[in-house]
Amino acid sequence: MLGGLEAVEVKLSDTIDGHIFRFDAEHYQKIYFKIKNILSKHKLINLSNLTTQAISTGHTPSMKNRGFYGGEIKFIKTDNLRDNFIKPYFENYLSELGNNDIKRTQLKQDDIIVTIIGATKKIVGRATKINSEILPANINQNIALIRVDREKINPDFINIYFNSYYGKQYLYYLSRQTEQVNLNCEEIGRVKIPIFTSIFQNKIEKLIKSVHEKIEESKANYQQTENLLLTELGLLDFKPSVENIAIKSLSESFGESGRLDSEYYQPKYDDIENKISKSTNKSFVKDQFIQVKKSFNKSKQGYNYIEIGNVNVSDGTNVFNYVETEYLPANAKINVANGDLLVSTVRPNRGAITIIHTQEKDLIVSGAFTVLRKKEGGKINTQVLQVLLRTKIYNELLLKYNVGTQYPVIKDEDVMNLIIPIIDKSIQNQVEEKIESSFKLKAESKQLLELAKQAVEIAIEQNEEQAIKLIEGHEG
Repeated sequence: MLGGLEAVEVKLSDTIDGHIFRFDAEHYQKIYFKIKNILSKHKLINLSNLTTQAISTGHTPSMKNRGFYGGEIKFIKTDNLRDNFIKPYFENYLSELGNNDIKRTQLKQDDIIVTIIGATKKIVGRATKINSEILPANINQNIALIRVDREKINPDFINIYFNSYYGKQYLYYLSRQTEQVNLNCEEIGRVKIPIFTSIFQNKIEKLIKSVHEKIEESKANYQQTENLLLTELGLLDFKPSVENIAIKSLSESFGESGRLDSEYYQPKYDDIENKISKSTNKSFVKDQFIQVKKSFNKSKQGYNYIEIGNVNVSDGTNVFNYVETEYLPANAKINVANGDLLVSTVRPNRGAITIIHTQEKDLIVSGAFTVLRKKEGGKINTQVLQVLLRTKIYNELLLKYNVGTQYPVIKDEDVMNLIIPIIDKSIQNQVEEKIESSFKLKAESKQLLELAKQAVEIAIEQNEEQAIKLIEGHEG
């Protein structure tokens, strides 16, 4: 009779929570009643009663005051905050002056931050705990700061609860959808937190500690790999020229490159290219790799799609999302395969460079990538090239080819014409081994994080004894 529509009968008294009156249908979906019923089997406390200060949002210091920006304090925005981690490329860094302008939300270790405004539900409710390596940092107005009282509850437990099915759904339940999906600080404070023993909470904390240890070990492994490569090339401590004047004849400049902008001819770029040429045998990307340009079959129902934002610039990994063909963006263009290397041509100095590691089929990527596939008989392994292109030296060199100012890009041909060294095969093998070890550690950290979320969900659905057995079973 209702044609598939969902209908829920609600008492008038159930539409009032404290002094808040809600009559929007989204708030009364059956799934939320089910979740509240499951949670009600436990002792519940409002989050606002478990903090040391009022939940608050950040702010954006005036962009007109240049003194507020250009420092070393990370300014975290919605795009940075993902489920249980922070993407490390920051559009802005605050100065001490800018940080003091919004000192109320200067972050501390063990703080929890949550996105509260977004175009869709997927953006709202992302949460993570702040660790020392991200500090100093601050947040903008689209993110809420929760400073948990450790005397009352473990912040690691709160963070994992927010990242679990029940925590996320409770945030969605409290959110309001107008032109955007919104949460405010008061609503965040009304999230019901199930209370478990300190024994269980400490088990969660121990798991998360292991997660971070593996992540840090993975980062250290990667840094060792990069250092090994740069040492072999004599580039580990290399400092290119800071001179900003270069004298070029018209024939050797415009005649070859077609570029008249001074940025292109900075001496530091010549220094880098000369150093690479002298360090060992040289080659070019185009001699070792082919550029993949294959378009995709639009008659298929959907594809696994990777865009620039799906690349984690901190470690070179990627994720993809399944998108039905009719909803793919106009820039979804290139059909790729396992083992292909993607090099971002948009803001290339960010280092959004990644290798496809999946057996999934029907993979396509944004046209903002140059896609490289190793040639048969090529002398440079794909993983080695990825590490090389992600180094500071190549991040710097790629700036040479930028065109545009506010949205700098490079061309596919610039990537293909990049000078690269031919590296001893034994060194390449060591690089590959260390990279594999780094990725293995990162995969293990993800497994432990999933275990923590699963344990919290089992504690909610069953009891904490079963959840502890799950954790101890993994420890055994």
